[in-house]
Amino acid sequence: MSEVEVGPLEELPPGAMKLVEAGLVTIGVYNCGGRLLAIEDRCSHDDGPLCEGDWDAEACMVVCPRHGSRFDLESGIPMSLPAFQAVPTYPVSIREDGLVVVEVPD
Repeated sequence: MSEVEVGPLEELPPGAMKLVEAGLVTIGVYNCGGRLLAIEDRCSHDDGPLCEGDWDAEACMVVCPRHGSRFDLESGIPMSLPAFQAVPTYPVSIREDGLVVVEVPD
């Protein structure tokens, strides 16, 4: 696994989201009430940009802007059609220096 730097924790307060590049993959990193969650920015229904959609910080879910599929940010599992396949999620941690990082496969 490799670490991708997101930024300092203070730049990702509750209710915030940030996109980061991890090689060929873009990842949305969300702060859901203090829980940091990361999901691939790709809807499993049509490969569109998932993280450009609205998201609910209380329910920790994002809505695909193209066709309205809702995805659980923790598991990546779709909660509504037309999507039916999960989207990859990634572990997020905070280093001792306060930097938020996402772990991605090599």
